[in-house]
Amino acid sequence: MSARPRHVGRRVLLNAAAVVVIVASLFPVYWMVNTSLLPASAVRSETPHWWPDEFTLRNYERALGDQGLITALLNSVTVTAITLVAALVFAFLAAVAVSRYRFRSRTAFILAILIIQMIPAEAMIISVFRVLDGWYLLNTIIGLSFVYIALVLPFTIWTLRGFVAGVPVDLEEAAMIDGCSRAGAFWRITFPLLAPGLIATGVFAFIQAWNEFVFALVIMTRQESLTLPIWLRAFVQVTKATDWSVVMAASTIMAVPVIVFFLIVQHRMTSGMVAGAVKG
Repeated sequence: MSARPRHVGRRVLLNAAAVVVIVASLFPVYWMVNTSLLPASAVRSETPHWWPDEFTLRNYERALGDQGLITALLNSVTVTAITLVAALVFAFLAAVAVSRYRFRSRTAFILAILIIQMIPAEAMIISVFRVLDGWYLLNTIIGLSFVYIALVLPFTIWTLRGFVAGVPVDLEEAAMIDGCSRAGAFWRITFPLLAPGLIATGVFAFIQAWNEFVFALVIMTRQESLTLPIWLRAFVQVTKATDWSVVMAASTIMAVPVIVFFLIVQHRMTSGMVAGAVKG
């Protein structure tokens, strides 16, 4: 009889901990949106406004009316799309190679991926800048895309490797017994089962490329080359007090494409890894 109350108490504690984690994660987002809906005078007041009691859309009008928004948006979308597609293609091929085949230096390749992830990206800024300068790729979409692809590849390869290794090889062998070629068994059986892994990895690659700030700040110095994180700096004034309500409005606008992208692909992320194996 004592085991059941103990089990219920443990579940209550776990649920309470989950609620605390969710609230702590969502509160900064709520505060950003709440601040974006308040006038500057309310944001600077000593009394905190926990909800938009002085509701205004003036901040969004100023952010959307900025001349650099469209250019920065197009630059960010282009760079992120190139990074996402290239990273997933290369990472997918590399993950299949290290998971399905045995070759010389395979272990060294896997260890190299881990070691590269341990190196702070900021430590390579000067080297990257000099390389891109020598290739005449500063202030170009291609140059920044190369950098982002290099940044996200180690993580995407390592993540996709786990997904590929999680799909049983027996499924391919069974398809080959039924008459499929090795390539046909992979593309017809294994690849559809990897869709959730590709989507999940793509979401992280998308977020990392979309929100990256340091390399974009160093590489994209011209006004027409700015991405959205760098465009956001236009609202942080050096000579006068920063209008944080406009900054929060611009940050909310910048977060919308990420939310839309996640909503589009989230149903694929939640599907099971081998759900297709049991479909009739």
